[in-house]
Amino acid sequence: MKKVLALFIALAVISMAFPLSAAQCPCEGHTVVLKAPAVSKTPDGRLIGVATQFVVTVAPGSGHVYIETWPLSQVDMQASARLAAQMAGKVTGKDMSKYDVFIQVRADAPIIGGPSAGGTMTVGIIAALEGWKINPNVMMTGMINPDGTIGPVGGILEKAGAAASVGAKLFLIPQGQRIQVVQETSKRTIGGIVQITTRSKKVDVVEYAKERWGLQVKEVSDIYEAVYYFTGHRLPKPQVPPVVKIDTSFLKNDAQSDYRNTTAYYQEVLKELKKSNLDYETYSALMEALQKAKGILDSAEKAIDNGMYYTALSKDFQARIVIRHVQWYASSSSPQDVAGFIRKTQNYINETEKIVGGTQIRGLTMLQAVAAAEERVEDAKSSVQDAWKYFYGQDYWDAIDQAAYAYERAKTARFWVQLGERYAGKKVIEREMLKETARNYIDSSELIATYIESMYGNVLGNDLTDSINKAETYYDDGKYSAAIFTAMEARVRGEVFLDTLAIDNVTVLREKLSEMKEAAKTAIGISEEQGVKPLLAIAYYEFAESYEEGNTTEDIVNAMFFYQYARESAGVFLLKPTEKGPTFTSTAPTMVTNGTGSSTSSPTLNPSNSSTPETGKGTSTTGITSVCGPAFVVGLALIPLFIRRRR
Repeated sequence: MKKVLALFIALAVISMAFPLSAAQCPCEGHTVVLKAPAVSKTPDGRLIGVATQFVVTVAPGSGHVYIETWPLSQVDMQASARLAAQMAGKVTGKDMSKYDVFIQVRADAPIIGGPSAGGTMTVGIIAALEGWKINPNVMMTGMINPDGTIGPVGGILEKAGAAASVGAKLFLIPQGQRIQVVQETSKRTIGGIVQITTRSKKVDVVEYAKERWGLQVKEVSDIYEAVYYFTGHRLPKPQVPPVVKIDTSFLKNDAQSDYRNTTAYYQEVLKELKKSNLDYETYSALMEALQKAKGILDSAEKAIDNGMYYTALSKDFQARIVIRHVQWYASSSSPQDVAGFIRKTQNYINETEKIVGGTQIRGLTMLQAVAAAEERVEDAKSSVQDAWKYFYGQDYWDAIDQAAYAYERAKTARFWVQLGERYAGKKVIEREMLKETARNYIDSSELIATYIESMYGNVLGNDLTDSINKAETYYDDGKYSAAIFTAMEARVRGEVFLDTLAIDNVTVLREKLSEMKEAAKTAIGISEEQGVKPLLAIAYYEFAESYEEGNTTEDIVNAMFFYQYARESAGVFLLKPTEKGPTFTSTAPTMVTNGTGSSTSSPTLNPSNSSTPETGKGTSTTGITSVCGPAFVVGLALIPLFIRRRR
């Protein structure tokens, strides 16, 4: 007895040595339990569905997010949990810096994990915040995106099977993933020769799940729909204007002027080339390049005639790179001349960086433009470094090519700064305010990249990883805008891959493209409704339309990329960058269990304090109910909850 008393006193002393103010114990708060499907990989590489349980508690605190998985997941779920907490705060209007979130994930087998449970975690956090009950017959898979949409995931068929195996009646999947493409392999022996044939087959998940398991499958586009199916409550959704007009006429004068200047530059270099003393082979190669530039200029003129002004500017940019390459190469008679052009480019980039870095950001619309400028400066700096590498490798053609690109890229950075000045507001925004947003985008992009590699191997090569590493470098250097857009690009590439996995049918691809286009238009409309003109999103939307006119699969995929990029960039700075988002701690306490070992939920709330399922007009609960006692507090003090996630 004395030993027990001494141990209890020791624990109490330890608990006092670690103040609970640093990380609140969930002694007060609400707990909900959700089931979610996941996938596990067998020793022979097959994917199988696995049912998991999420226990989510939200309690008064200081903005921490704690997560524990058992067994450990192959892909870290930390970034997904943090984004889920942020989105829950955004859609409910709650200040998440005043709450701590505790998430327990339990499965019968090691799961891949990653971002596919982001939507489920967001629903759980919202339900715990509002004190709403969860329908135990509903399960979901899908990422949570920064704009509240539900993003694509893999393993839909396997997850449907997992949902059916634990008695789910309704399975929610991301919008646009109803049709899955599977590979069927058949083997037959003909005269001692084994013939293996693989063919693609489309599977309608809705029909397949209904016929095989009696499971209802429904597509959801955003977290608002998901919350309704899980809880019966409707959250107020941002209103989209009935008519969203995508118009780049604000770039009309710029496009017309840029086209005239680029055409004059082409004529100038064409005359210089014809007067040159170059040998036949070099002259022919440079003339062929100039003709290519002329073709691009013709398409720029056509874009202007069709009112696609950002597309015209982009075509001019592409043409000028070729023209400058021809001019500089024709003017180089020695390696010293090549080095001189690279140094000229380096100096121009340095001057541009000073201009961009010294620009005071005033308002969210200007912020987008300056962010685009900063990302372009970093791109130019990277390209000029490549130019020097080619130069020292005595590859002067590619050295000049990279230098020409870097020079023109720096010019576009100056353009975006000037464009931002036109839309300057009154409120000054400090660049440091973007740090949290940059961190979130890098983490979520890395999560998607790791998830894809775990599910499908190194199918995308090193593209995503290289972009994410570059974003990390920008972040470490304090270039938060460049980090955001570089990580966003990687994230979007990963999403498009997941959404088009194994689909080679142009009709199906165009259906998905149409959905992405509508989502981008909606995001732009919401941004404009909130008083922000999403310059980048509008520009990328139009650029996507130019690719949509093509007939190849590559054109369709490029259009998808820019529509998704438009959707993401439309809402990237609507997350109130001045407010500190939830921080993250990588270890979670063990939740309280009852005598049977199952997780304990918070007591039933007074129905009069919650919104009605159909109207959602009632008052959400604000009272806090105890879910743990003194023994739990002492035990919690022994768990290292204070380790902040760092990179």
